[in-house]
Amino acid sequence: MFALSLKQPWAALLAHGLKTIEVRRWPTARRERILIHAARVPDERPEAWAHVPAEVLPAARLLGGILGAGDLTGCVAYRNLADFAAGQPHHLNEVSWFEEPALYGFVFENLTVLPFRRYPGWMRFFPVVDEPPAGR
Repeated sequence: MFALSLKQPWAALLAHGLKTIEVRRWPTARRERILIHAARVPDERPEAWAHVPAEVLPAARLLGGILGAGDLTGCVAYRNLADFAAGQPHHLNEVSWFEEPALYGFVFENLTVLPFRRYPGWMRFFPVVDEPPAGR
């Protein structure tokens, strides 16, 4: 199984289904169940934390492990500010964060929270095995 690492609070917001699109600078053709990994370093921007309701805050404070899963069902291209703004209710990013020439939204469905499990993250999609690989 593969995982995708997100900074907190984005990982918790995705796992709890409060956002359904994760924005990246690169597209993906991957379509499968993906584990949601909380990176070791959080997003410190107040705009990100403003989306976190009180009941999700404990999960949003978890760092360095897997906390959820979801089905990656599509990838949408945001090639202009208007499209990015239209997707904002699903990705929750500030409209001013749009960057040309394009951003890509990974569309998730069937999101679930899992018991937190410490696991080292990696860039892009990374494989998850029963035992974490040495050196990560």
